[in-house]
Amino acid sequence: MSHSRALFIPVILGTARMGRRSLHAARLVTEELGKCAGVETELIDIARLPLPTNDAGEAIKHAEFSAQITRADALVIVSPEYNHGYSGLLKHVLDSCLKEYIHKAVGIVGVSAGPFGGTRVIENLLPVMRELGLVTIFWDVNFSSVQRAFAEDGRLLDESFTRRVDKFSKELIWMAKTLRHGREQISRD
Repeated sequence: MSHSRALFIPVILGTARMGRRSLHAARLVTEELGKCAGVETELIDIARLPLPTNDAGEAIKHAEFSAQITRADALVIVSPEYNHGYSGLLKHVLDSCLKEYIHKAVGIVGVSAGPFGGTRVIENLLPVMRELGLVTIFWDVNFSSVQRAFAEDGRLLDESFTRRVDKFSKELIWMAKTLRHGREQISRD
């Protein structure tokens, strides 16, 4: 395995709503991942992807997004809970790529204004991740009552989330390294 090449782990913000508190969570996860040795990251905001809505799947593939996912060793998806589910736009964006995801790790961060911290959005995303060929880690981060976790300006108010993101990041990095080794060293014949 190429130990000299940093892991690339982008964070995908899965909502386009205005006033989204999940942006604060996505920025925190991106910042914390960026502090990890041997990791490069960036925030991909699906609200900024110019995907058409008059078609679907690989027919609407965005070249830059596809290249980012191809380069990725793992992904983080940050999604608010929309009535027990995820946004249609997130699914639309994810479906625009297919082969780019195969045998890569993914961690999911759920966000909600309520007490469950996006648990239901995570549950609903798990079968989608499997169908896309991603390998989910067993740690999630749940931002419950997100309006109390962050100030309006995005400043973290509850430092316990830093520890949760650290535990999540360590598992994601381990899985990313393991799966990269498999993709590079083990034949799929």
